Amino acid sequence: MRSLTEQDIRTSFVNCSKGEAKRVAVPRDLGERSWDELDFLGWRDPGAPDRSYLVTERDGRPYGVALRFPASRHGFLHRSMCSLCLTTHRGGGVSLMTARKAGPAGREGNSVGLYMCSDLACSLYVRGRRTPASGARFEESLTLDEQIARTRSNLDAFLDKLSA
Repeated sequence: MRSLTEQDIRTSFVNCSKGEAKRVAVPRDLGERSWDELDFLGWRDPGAPDRSYLVTERDGRPYGVALRFPASRHGFLHRSMCSLCLTTHRGGGVSLMTARKAGPAGREGNSVGLYMCSDLACSLYVRGRRTPASGARFEESLTLDEQIARTRSNLDAFLDKLSA
């Protein structure tokens, strides 16, 4: 992924108003990110515990999505799997993230959801740069490039549902 500026991020959102996009708490460490290791930039809003954001590239342009998720209610022994990167986590490590659809459907209240890593660090889990609290990922026969391609494909399928 190419590096993004705060302005790139604010103008990329497809499922919120310009006013809402202006109020998004954008990460302050954009210059320190390892952009070449990210399939998307994901972060949680520190001022709103039920909100998170995801920005990726589609058709050569930034594509941002505002997400919501409920507070975790899973027990410590409960395991869940992220639908994007297929990493398993204990407890609240995976959350159902919902996004209001773009356009008229979103204004009518329609949304789509996907179980995702609560910290939105899927790219880092796939590449082995971050280890889930449970200690490891499942060993796969796919190459790293194939796992990255699968993660991107899963993300694209989710994003396609936003405009459908």
